[in-house]
Amino acid sequence: MDLDYWWLLLIPVIFGLGWMAARFDLKNLLSESANLPRSYFRGLNFLLNEQPDKAIDAFIEVVKLDPETTELHFALGNLFRRRGETERAIRVHQNLLKRADLPTNERDHALYELGQDFLKAGLLDRAEETFKEISVGLYAVGAQRALLTIFEIEKDWRRAISSATDLQNAGVQSYGKEIAQFYCELAQEALQAKQPDQARTELGRALKANSGNVRATILLGEVEQAAGDHTAALAYWERVEQQNPQYLPLVAERIMQSYQAIGREADGAKMLADYIDRYPSTDLLDVAFKYVSALHGSDAAHRLARTQMQKSPTAAGMIRLFDAQIAHAEEPLRSELELMRNLVFQRTKNLPRYTCQSCGFRARLFYWQCPGCSGWETYAPRRVEPIANVA
Repeated sequence: MDLDYWWLLLIPVIFGLGWMAARFDLKNLLSESANLPRSYFRGLNFLLNEQPDKAIDAFIEVVKLDPETTELHFALGNLFRRRGETERAIRVHQNLLKRADLPTNERDHALYELGQDFLKAGLLDRAEETFKEISVGLYAVGAQRALLTIFEIEKDWRRAISSATDLQNAGVQSYGKEIAQFYCELAQEALQAKQPDQARTELGRALKANSGNVRATILLGEVEQAAGDHTAALAYWERVEQQNPQYLPLVAERIMQSYQAIGREADGAKMLADYIDRYPSTDLLDVAFKYVSALHGSDAAHRLARTQMQKSPTAAGMIRLFDAQIAHAEEPLRSELELMRNLVFQRTKNLPRYTCQSCGFRARLFYWQCPGCSGWETYAPRRVEPIANVA
């Protein structure tokens, strides 16, 4: 009981000590706030009210009154950069770096922000030099990522591979997808230089980095097709279904070209028809319709188009259905069908687009790297028809 009694006496003592500590912190806070210039609070108020221009003016006043405020220098530099005033941002961060008493961590911070200024201004060489000065510390990973971005912009794929590999080995994240794409870019360059063996080597490395890389498989097929080995090319392209069937539209035309080259067009057309049955696609239908019509006539093409319209109705599928009906229609029905077909075509010819799943950027062509956000493999390999937007 005595022990419980003493614990009860300690409770108000502990409470009193806590109250005194809080009062002390409050006094310090009030004292520090009183020492801050009025312009500082005006700047914060402008920022909160989304008035960056006025905030910049207010912070400039603070920096003039107290040039030792490093955090305000960083805030001011970032505001300049966000407004596109990269020259002023560069000057702010360069002035910070001139201070001999700047701690190592804040110096790395200033170097990082300066590198971002150079990058935003398009001064890639100077940005690269700046980021390379940060090898350790809190900003080392950010600097390495920025260097990777620079190498991608410059299309320096060898250094991009090295940078991404270093980041991956450091445990930052997996860069297998990006590294495989970099090797594919090197393979494309080798193909343009008519170096098929080098292209095969790079594509092998791409698949080692990411076994699911469809682009490498497609390119290997193109290498064999260019060499005249159509059987080997078809073997590669048929692997696409196992890797990711969504990408089949990208190889449909080439599959038919190789089947034609070895005299097996009917087998190729049957394969495409089977693909469409399992993986409905506007682009697959376009290719299959053309070859089925040429090989088996308009009735077979009509059945193919009608079946696909029943399963997956699209404007492009409707146009193919009109084409099939027009092929064996008689006047005046033929002319009426042609009018309807042309009307649908004119109203929808610009609608199908590939859409980036990361940033929403829409394009008429398929890209492995999005032109909008620079993400790799962010485009679904099928075009989208926003029919609801058609007036």
